[in-house]
Amino acid sequence: MRFSPPLPDRSSKVLVSTVALIPAAGRGERLGAGLPKAFVDLAGHSMLHHAVRGVQASGVVDALVLSVPIDLVEQVQSQFPEVIVVAGGAERSDSVRAALAAAPPSDVVLVHDAARALTPPSLFADVVAAVTAGAPAVVPGLPVVDTIKSVDPAGAVTGTVDRVPLRAVQTPQGFDAAMLGAAYAAAIADFTDDAGLVESQGTPVRVIPGDPMAFKITTPWDLRLATWLLHERASA
Repeated sequence: MRFSPPLPDRSSKVLVSTVALIPAAGRGERLGAGLPKAFVDLAGHSMLHHAVRGVQASGVVDALVLSVPIDLVEQVQSQFPEVIVVAGGAERSDSVRAALAAAPPSDVVLVHDAARALTPPSLFADVVAAVTAGAPAVVPGLPVVDTIKSVDPAGAVTGTVDRVPLRAVQTPQGFDAAMLGAAYAAAIADFTDDAGLVESQGTPVRVIPGDPMAFKITTPWDLRLATWLLHERASA
């Protein structure tokens, strides 16, 4: 399956089949919008719409699978007829499993959060390149810039964490497809982070530079920031 507009000419490179999964069935209570977070309006379109268009603009993804609330499957499929849409589950890992089961065979799998709706297309290409270069699992991440304190249940500081080796991890996260499928088949617990799942099973995870625009829209403040950034982009 190929998206429209056509992918860039990659005839001089080795073609690698890549599938992207977007689990978008979460409720997102912290955003307080009264509907699933991926369907909250962001500058005239849903966050899911922006996420899908970002994946498609990357030029490195051959098929896209969305897992959404079961009552929205038909609506989303009509909105995005070029992608595969399936019903998600109660937990994020359930939605990833459902998307994996529906995905066509591939060499590389990307898992992306719809809430990171402003992720630059170039970041998808960077992650795919790192996986195809031999890393079985790849995540983008940014250095932690704030001072981090550990605290006890009463709120008293117990220490200051060295932030130098810390990274705030983003999506898309990229994986060797066979490895990720095996990891989910062997999983006995739910994971909110796919890299955490494969890491728990002994797979090394590589971190590459992330992008500030790939921030996660979780709170009303994040939504206002994302809206402003999109308006700034449109007026540039």
